Amino acid sequence: MKARIKWVENVTFVGESGSGHAVIMDGPPEHGGRNLGIRPMEMILLGMGGCTAFDVMHILKKGRQAVTDCVVELEAERAGSEPKVFTRIHAHFVVSGKGLKEKQVQRAVSLSAEKYCSASIMLGRGGVEITHDYEIHESD
Repeated sequence: MKARIKWVENVTFVGESGSGHAVIMDGPPEHGGRNLGIRPMEMILLGMGGCTAFDVMHILKKGRQAVTDCVVELEAERAGSEPKVFTRIHAHFVVSGKGLKEKQVQRAVSLSAEKYCSASIMLGRGGVEITHDYEIHESD
């Protein structure tokens, strides 16, 4: 896997992924930015959320669950001093569908957390306390 980060100006950068996609990263005005893009630490949090959501949906679809929506709400805490690493991340899944089986949703969340989500497992091995929970909503 490869990526390229190109400085634009001040604290604005364009990140280009090896798969050909780009994203703007920028800092807040108090650090010389113009607030034009996402912060790098927000990208890490979003990456972890996307990784675990991908796993959960893949596992539920493979289990023939009729999922109509899946949202992962992430909440993170960072250290108070430099380096301001993540110290805790909580992922709350809101899974909607028709006749979803709680056991399968719980299993999908657990498998992602313990076996498949390379982003959250990597962060956890780095000392971040990562927790997960879920709720199930019935769709029409």
